[in-house]
Amino acid sequence: MNPLLFFIVFLSVFALINFYISRRFIAYLDVKATHKFYFHIFLFVNYLGIIGYMLGRYYLDFANWLYFLFSLPIGLLFLLFCTAIIYDISRVILKIAPLSAKRRNFFKRSLDLSSLLLASTLSAKSIYNARDIKLEKIDIKIKKLKKSYKIVQLSDIHIGGLIDKAFIKNLVLRVNDIRADLVVITGDLIDIKMDRGRDILAELKHLESAYGTFFVTGNHEYFHDIAKIIESLKELDIRVLENENIYIGDEGEGFNLAGVYDIFGYRTKSYVPDLSKALENLKNSPTILLAHQPKYIEEVTHSVDLMLSGHTHGGQLFPFRFLVKLQQPYISALHQHNKELQIYVNKGTGFWGPPMRLGACSEITEITLIPAL
Repeated sequence: MNPLLFFIVFLSVFALINFYISRRFIAYLDVKATHKFYFHIFLFVNYLGIIGYMLGRYYLDFANWLYFLFSLPIGLLFLLFCTAIIYDISRVILKIAPLSAKRRNFFKRSLDLSSLLLASTLSAKSIYNARDIKLEKIDIKIKKLKKSYKIVQLSDIHIGGLIDKAFIKNLVLRVNDIRADLVVITGDLIDIKMDRGRDILAELKHLESAYGTFFVTGNHEYFHDIAKIIESLKELDIRVLENENIYIGDEGEGFNLAGVYDIFGYRTKSYVPDLSKALENLKNSPTILLAHQPKYIEEVTHSVDLMLSGHTHGGQLFPFRFLVKLQQPYISALHQHNKELQIYVNKGTGFWGPPMRLGACSEITEITLIPAL
């Protein structure tokens, strides 16, 4: 997608969100006109912040503290929009409820106050939640596997802005402490141009595991010169699985690790996922497939025991989870897709947009593959 087109669409969506908040929430608050004026100023300032965020994400360099301030409005306005919807529905119900004027006014004032408190509390909680990355540990039974293997899965790091060199350094230290057999990164690793992100990306060369680090593209790699990103990763000795597979472990005791390009490639006609090619010449062992988006599982019909994905961020901010569910069959955690195939969806190691998480923590996934009895 053209960054300019995304810029315009993104700003248009938030212009509509601001309009709804103004007309269906602020306009009905029982407060002084001066207070409503300040609320409108708040909306306007936040909208300017979103413009600043998009400029910083795709065109300009800002100091981290300024980038932090510019990114917050995305989450603040989204949560305020969700609150406004609840407020709007509650206000209409209250209006038609068989109550005396006195009781209706009391409940209306209570609704006004509780709605403002709800939006403020959720915003503060979301910012606090984004400070930590949780280590998720899970055992997954794999048929025909002869011995156990430990995989660390990272996904949706979105290098750029607040995801800086210090963030990646700390992430690498935490991953190395796990002493994994291999590390896999399931897409959306970098979200800025390579000339701005090269030094940050270089920190990943310090990742340590027995069999190395493996990567498949996500949709965001297509926004920032995917060819250059892939080449830069290869220079760091990170194996990019481009519709191909590799055998992990000793002969007869290991598993096939396959990877495909992201399905966004279907829109661009370049770097297109090809499952048949990715599964060519498999050894007679279990197969683990890396594919960025969970919905790619609809194309997997055979020869795969486990698929590892990301993309969804677990919804990142809870109400958004329901919108993600409209597009993706799985949002997070482990699922048994059919009799033969399982899928694990990582909630994202970083975040996109605001440093906010609600109902979906950032995660490093420690997956232990164990032989099924």
